[in-house]
Amino acid sequence: MNFRDWNEQQDLTQFLHHEARLLDEHRWDEWQKLFTPDGLYWVPLVHGQADHLNHASLFCEDALLRSMRARRLEQARAYSQQPPTRTVHVLGNFALESRDDATCTVRSTFLLLEWRKTEQRTFGGSALHTLRRADDGWRIQTKRVDLVNCDAPHEALQVFL
Repeated sequence: MNFRDWNEQQDLTQFLHHEARLLDEHRWDEWQKLFTPDGLYWVPLVHGQADHLNHASLFCEDALLRSMRARRLEQARAYSQQPPTRTVHVLGNFALESRDDATCTVRSTFLLLEWRKTEQRTFGGSALHTLRRADDGWRIQTKRVDLVNCDAPHEALQVFL
């Protein structure tokens, strides 16, 4: 499916780039406001996982759980964040999967570099954003992040992908 026009493509890609920047800059409150009130952040545990209800996931967070994790990342005494984790997201391959008057679904790919304490880790995969139109722009109804190595053993995942 194609974008309707250049402006729509620009709006959607800029929204996703803005989201990535908020994550990289640890602007958790602003990032949370990108979600609809019932918005879901989901990272499946296995490839092809059909849903988050009948299977374990790496993350499956509603507004409350996202907020709790963001607050934990900000805690001055959080040992895992001394020094704070640094990240950079690189996004690409934007494709409009579906669209109607109120919502659209956009797939993209990403690379995430994470620097924590003395180690750098790399994560890669695809993200599927279901976006709902709001009065002041787009809101994330669902963000599904499919890691290439989702089923591999991981040290604690601290950051939002």
